[in-house]
Amino acid sequence: MPIDLNKLPRHVAIIMDGNGRWAQEHGLPRVEGHRQGAKAVREVVRAAREIGLGALTLYAFSAQNWQRPPDEVATLMQLLRDYVIEERAEIMDNDIRLVAIGEVDRLPGFVKEPLDALIHDSADNRSMTLCLALSYGGRESIIAAARALAAAAAAGALNPDQINEERFTAALQTGGLPQLDLLVRTSGEERLSNFLLWEAAYAELYFTDTFWPAFGKADLYEALESYRRRERRFGRTREQIRSAG
Repeated sequence: MPIDLNKLPRHVAIIMDGNGRWAQEHGLPRVEGHRQGAKAVREVVRAAREIGLGALTLYAFSAQNWQRPPDEVATLMQLLRDYVIEERAEIMDNDIRLVAIGEVDRLPGFVKEPLDALIHDSADNRSMTLCLALSYGGRESIIAAARALAAAAAAGALNPDQINEERFTAALQTGGLPQLDLLVRTSGEERLSNFLLWEAAYAELYFTDTFWPAFGKADLYEALESYRRRERRFGRTREQIRSAG
């Protein structure tokens, strides 16, 4: 499928939903849905790098996912460790910078150690940024940024009058990423589920009925094509946009 490379979003985020329902449809245990979902991550990251996306954020594990059954959480942690270790060479060879957002310190050591190592070793890569949202929550992220700014103000390092949209955005963990242009959710659900709440303020939203384990390169291209066809106004009228173009 041909894609207009001049109209690519700068930053795409994906809520990878539907692993359990995919497994149920196929008569398999939930763990198999998560395993197949990990394969979809590999395919989509590879496709994003090939097409030239600047940044891709994946909602891999939410702050609320810790409440799932312990066996399922353990499986997800093992799959995350496997991904970081098995994809290390491809990430490095393809000049991908890996970053993570969320309460990463809550991850078990057997996951966090290889993750931290790859984040460190890939820090100078520039072709694409892959951001994993791990133990992440949008509200929690906003609270953390507010606390950091409040602490800076209390210490006299920041005048409260200096706090504006730009400074608040920079205080978020995503502050070093490009502006979010497109947010994709799989599985037919149409809600943000506490994901990138601040960052999604002007993002285009794309929902697909496809479960995440079945989502691949062609599905990503469909989402990008949908984005290309949209008219982004940012509060302006259609006439203003067209006259400026």
